[in-house]
Formats: sequence, C-alpha cells, structure tokens
Amino acid sequence: MSWPRGLASVTALLTAVVVVACCGLTAAAPEVSAGLVFGLVSAVVAGTLSTALGLFVAHRRPGNLVGFLLTLIGLVPPLETFLDIYGEVSLSRPMPGDEAVHQLAAGLWILWYVPVLLLMLYFPGGRLPPGRFPRLVLYGVLTVTPVFILVAALDPTTYDPPFERFGHPLPTLPESVIWFLLLPLPGLLMVLLVSSALVMRHRYRAGGTVERAQLKWFGLGVVALPGTLLLCWVNYLLFGELTALIWVGLAALSLGVPSLTALAILRHDLYDVDRTTSAVVTWGLLTAGLLAVYSTVSLTGGLALGRGSAVVSAGVTALVAVVLVPAKNRLRRSVDRRFYPVRERALSAVTALEREVHAGRARPEQLEEVLRDAMRQPGLRVGFLLPGGTEFRDTAGTPVAGGTEVRLAGRPIGIIDGPCPHEVATASALLVETVRLRLELRQALGEVEASRGRLLRTGYRERRRLERDLHDGAQSRLVSLGMALRLAQRHLDDGSVDIDGLLDQAVAELGTAVAELRELAHGLRPSSLDDGLGPALESLALRAPVLLDWRLDGRVLPDAVATTAYYVASEAVTNSVKHADATCIGVVVDEDGDGTLRVTIRDDGRGGADPHRGSGLAGLRDRVAALGGMLHITCGPGNGTTVEAVLPCES
Repeated sequence: MSWPRGLASVTALLTAVVVVACCGLTAAAPEVSAGLVFGLVSAVVAGTLSTALGLFVAHRRPGNLVGFLLTLIGLVPPLETFLDIYGEVSLSRPMPGDEAVHQLAAGLWILWYVPVLLLMLYFPGGRLPPGRFPRLVLYGVLTVTPVFILVAALDPTTYDPPFERFGHPLPTLPESVIWFLLLPLPGLLMVLLVSSALVMRHRYRAGGTVERAQLKWFGLGVVALPGTLLLCWVNYLLFGELTALIWVGLAALSLGVPSLTALAILRHDLYDVDRTTSAVVTWGLLTAGLLAVYSTVSLTGGLALGRGSAVVSAGVTALVAVVLVPAKNRLRRSVDRRFYPVRERALSAVTALEREVHAGRARPEQLEEVLRDAMRQPGLRVGFLLPGGTEFRDTAGTPVAGGTEVRLAGRPIGIIDGPCPHEVATASALLVETVRLRLELRQALGEVEASRGRLLRTGYRERRRLERDLHDGAQSRLVSLGMALRLAQRHLDDGSVDIDGLLDQAVAELGTAVAELRELAHGLRPSSLDDGLGPALESLALRAPVLLDWRLDGRVLPDAVATTAYYVASEAVTNSVKHADATCIGVVVDEDGDGTLRVTIRDDGRGGADPHRGSGLAGLRDRVAALGGMLHITCGPGNGTTVEAVLPCES
C-alpha cells in the first residue's frame, strides 16, 4: 500500500472513532440541545461523505495525496462537533479536563480551512509545483496554523455564555500581547489564501487540457473557502453571534469541496465545467447583491427604525430581487464573456453565420469552419445524419463518431466532434438541418444521375445481347430455313432432292427458332405474367430450390408494376440462393392503404448484401426508381437479408 493511501486509511479510521465517540457522548449526556443534535447529524453526514470520497480517490489514485486531504476534510466536522458536545455535556456534569479542552479548542476553527489550502497547493497531481514560491506557501500554512491555535489557547479573555464559568487552567498571556499576536494572523491567512490561488493559477496556465478542466471543477469548490470567510465576517458584523449564514458556508466547504474535487479527479469530463462556472458565478453575484442590499437596509433601518426594521429589510430585499430577475440574462451574458468565452464566441459566430446565409453571402456548409475558429479547435468536425442513414458523416462522406449531438424536435440530426457546449449545438440545429437537407438532395441527384447512366448502359448492353442472340440463334435458323425452302422450290419438279426430308428439316428448324424466340421473349417479360403476378410467383416458387412463403391480395395490377415486382422477387430469391446460402425465403406482396404495393423478401442467409457491388441489386434499384418507387435493403452478417420494394400503383 502506498503511503498516501495509508494516510487516507488512518485518517478515515480516526474519523470513525471520533464519530462513534460523538454518538456515545450524546447518548450518555443527561440533556443535549436540539441545535447540537442537528450539528451532530450534519457533522456525521459531512464527515462520512468527504471520508468516503477521499477513500475512493485514494483507491483509484493510490499515490496521490488528494485522497488523504479529502479524508482530512472529513475529520474536521466530527472533531469540532465532539469538542462542542464535550463542552455542553460538561455544563451539566463535570467532565475530565473539560476546561483545558475548552481552552485548547478555542482556535481549532481554523482547521476548517487548512485542508482546503493544502488541496489548492497539491491538486490535482498530489505534488507541489516546481519552484520556491509553492514551498514557501506550504511552510506558511503549516506554520500559521499551529501558531494561531496556540495563541488562541493562551487568550485570557472570558468565554461567551454559557461557558462564562469556565476558567483557564493552562497558562495564558496578557491580553495586550494576545491582540498583538492575533491581529496579523487573519491577515497572514488571507495572504496564504491569495498565494495558494496564485499557485493554482500558475498550474492552470502551464497545464494541459485535462488538467485545466480538473482545475476548473476544483476552483468551483474552492470558492466556498473565501465565501465562508466572507459569510462569517458579515455574520458577526450584522448579528454578532452564530447564525445560519455560518452553517451555510461550512456546509459548502465540507460538502462542496470534496464532491467537486472527487469529480475533478475521476470524471472531469462528465459535465460542461464552463457552463457550470458561468451559472455559479451568475447566481453568486445575484446572491451577493441581495445580501449587500439586505445588509445596507438592515444597518440603515436599524439606525432609523430600531429593532423592528427586519420586516422593512426583508421587504426591500424582496423588491430588489424582483427587479434583478429581468437583469439576470444580461448579467449571465456579461459573466459568459469573462468566464465562458468559448460559448459566447461560438454563439455569436453561429448567429452571424445564420445572418450571412439568409443574406446569400455564405453557405451553411461553412458551419464547421466557423466553429473551429470560434472555439479554437482546429480538429473539430461536424457530422450529419442523412435520412435512412445509421451513422454521422461530414460533408465529404467521412464518418464522424463521438461528440455533442445536435437535435431538432427531439431527434438527432447531427453531431459536433469536439468540446462543444450544448447551447452551441442547439443554436446550430437549423444550420445543421439545412446542410443535411442539401446533402440529401445532392446525394439524391447524384443517385439519379448514376441511375440514368446505369439504365442507359444496361439498355445498350441488353440491345447488344438481344442482337447477338437473334443473330446467332433464331436469325441463323430462319436464314437456313429460307435457303432450304428455296432449294426445295428449285428442285420440286426434277426429283433430284428429297422434298419430304427437306420439309421435315425445315419444320424442325422452324420449331427450334420459335422456341428460341420464346426464350428471348421470356427474358424480356416472363410469359407467366400474362396470367397475373400471382401465377408468376407460383412458377418462381416451383423453380426455386427452397420453400417460398408468399401471399397476395387478389387484384389486377398495372403491367409495369407487376413486372417490376416480379423481377424484384426473382432477383432477390436468386441472390439468396446463389450468394447467401439461404434455407428459408419468404416473399410477401401487400397493398398498402396509400395505394402502393410493398414487396418484401426475407431470407435466413449469411447476409452481406451490398447494392454498391455488382449489378444485380443496383439494377433492381434503378428499375424500381424508374417506376417512382423506393428499394430498401437491410442486412447484417449472419442475420439474413431483407429486400423491400415500395412501388406506386394506380387503384
């Protein structure tokens, strides 16, 4: 086990012991206030959460001190609560060394802030940055902390109620000396806080993309440290006693810092950190403004109206809150320009591109280039999901995987491959949809052009084949038949030729020619279609070496529709038998309610059909398209193939 992980385990064990001691002391106490019970529950929750997160981080990053520092944050709330319970129980019955414990605990509140300061120095790698300055800051934190605790313990000042009867059994110093020593310590603490922030800033500037994202998440949690100090000062300034403001700050410190630190270490890419930072800063400024208004009204109202001014303060603050609501979006934009510049630049760039496109001075395909420039991401790519497609592709047809989805009306239409805020993806939806439709139209026009070329080449090829078959077959036989008949005519009277044999040979040649012509005609249009599509499919089923399952509603189809449907079924069945090794083929021909004929052929073969390879399926697609229909081919390795043709037919 590495020593940082061992320290985390020891601190977690110590926290568990303190929690058990708190619970046991509370159960044995004759009387405990409700406030202290609430404090105990809060301390247990905060300590357990931070300790659990620290152990988890130490387990995932054994050599990183961050896990140990998180468990140290989890130790502070139970420890402080134990001292509070110990002091309260000692009010009703004497406890061993209660006055000495109370005296030593006077300055332990600084422990709420020390682990966070150390985290600022060691996050995220668990090591101090190189250089002298970080080491000086570390030495300052480790020196100021015990000095402050010691000086606070030596303070001879009488304690506040209900501990006014407690004395100071340990040695003390004169009050003037204590003030001389204590006054600079809070200032030194603030200097150390600012210095730690400077260390984080330097690490952020020198870090890579991942480290910067981690520091952003961690910075959101660290804001609780100066925020809690500010709340404490405002609390004592306005009320002079412990109020809920301090508990809010301490809760943010003991819950927010560990949670965001663990998130930054383990899953820094889970959410958009810049968006979260912008929202936190916006609402923080609004809250600070309302708090300033309340403080000002409370102070001036207290001087003018006395103690009854709380209602006036609350009313004025509520009125200011209503006035600030419309200004929230303007404030958000101002904050975005400072803390979320990528989002602001990208949104402005997308809006400007939309205006240029509407004015005809730009093309929507420039979206990728515009986003690259706005977000400083030269490798950013925009992918589009074409209708009927299953993967995103850019304008050049290259697949694009991963990134932020662009959705329109709840359905994905594109994707931005790169660090992109969701608001930018949403703002780009109309441009993406425009590009997608243009790509679809371009693809359709290209397919139409290619289909025309294939049909033209197929027509020429079929004409040459027909000419060759006629020339080599029926034409030759008919020429031979004509010559035989002419020979019989010339020698009909002289008896030198066997007229009967010659006529028998002519009849045989004529029969062969008729058969060849019938076969040629069958290749152009199956004769079985003379009786309708149903009998043609029956003859196809008889010729196929596998079982066909088909059904057809009784109706008379146009000849072009029936011929196309037959060829779709014939070609698909041939491919299934010849290339897919199918053992079961189903052919279903249905008429849809919208006046279209749907021909579906499914097999259980090995799949792998590709209409872009070979001429069979491509020819079918052209034949169906020429009729105004659509051909869909669905297949997967080992999952069979489904060929579906949708043909318009007149009712």
